[in-house]
Amino acid sequence: MKLSFNTWVYSSFPVWVPAYPIDETIKRIAKAGYDGIEIGAATPHAYPDYTGPERRREIRSMLEHNGIALSSMLPAPGGGAGFNVSSPLPEERAAALDQYNKVIDLCADLGGNLVIYVAGWQVYGTDRRQAWAWSRDALGQVAGHARDRGVTLVIEPTSTDSNLVDDCDDAIQMMEEVGAPNVKLMFDTFHALYRNEVPTDYVYRMGPNLAHLHIADVGRSAPGDGRIDYPALIAALREVGYDGYLTMEIGYDRRAVEPDLMARKAIEFLRPLMS
Repeated sequence: MKLSFNTWVYSSFPVWVPAYPIDETIKRIAKAGYDGIEIGAATPHAYPDYTGPERRREIRSMLEHNGIALSSMLPAPGGGAGFNVSSPLPEERAAALDQYNKVIDLCADLGGNLVIYVAGWQVYGTDRRQAWAWSRDALGQVAGHARDRGVTLVIEPTSTDSNLVDDCDDAIQMMEEVGAPNVKLMFDTFHALYRNEVPTDYVYRMGPNLAHLHIADVGRSAPGDGRIDYPALIAALREVGYDGYLTMEIGYDRRAVEPDLMARKAIEFLRPLMS
């Protein structure tokens, strides 16, 4: 298992500040001692349309120079463009598909091989079965493109933010319905806590299909500041043979944070437990 840090808290998504360029963010996360960095596909870091071929080569070089891997990438759903794969608007669904393909290409160009799939959200007036079908079909389509680029897609249950893939069983069902070998599972401890569920239960249920993990405690706080049983979580991950990243997705939902402090607190708490 390795440790990674998500860039949202250094970005301007979804709040506008703090905000640091990707060059500075890579240096800070690497200096904190992380093995990997999870880059959110949003400005000012890596929005696909704003990141041309030369810039992609520069970012990849920066990652290599700082000795840090691109653990994963994730889209930035919501906002004006929406990018909801379950939208009742066909134009939005098409744009969301296009955006996923662009994020997959960007991830591969930067040397990564894992992209997170957020299944979208059911809009009032749309039957849930229809919203589910739109999302499932979108995932099947982008999985083909991801396969060609050597990228795995991981379905994330996002109960705090959405209403379609809400829990562990929803994610497993969607994975099984798509049936693509490069579609796997992940979960975020923050969303499990929102449902008053136990993170280790997710580990055992997802088992060998668990390919990625987001770590965040109550209120998107750093590990150790909340109520998760981290020794039990790490023991469960070892038991199922998990060898991916534990990625901190913390602190990004508010302005009143110091990103470097959160990064340091998280790694100082988890490293001893992992070793």
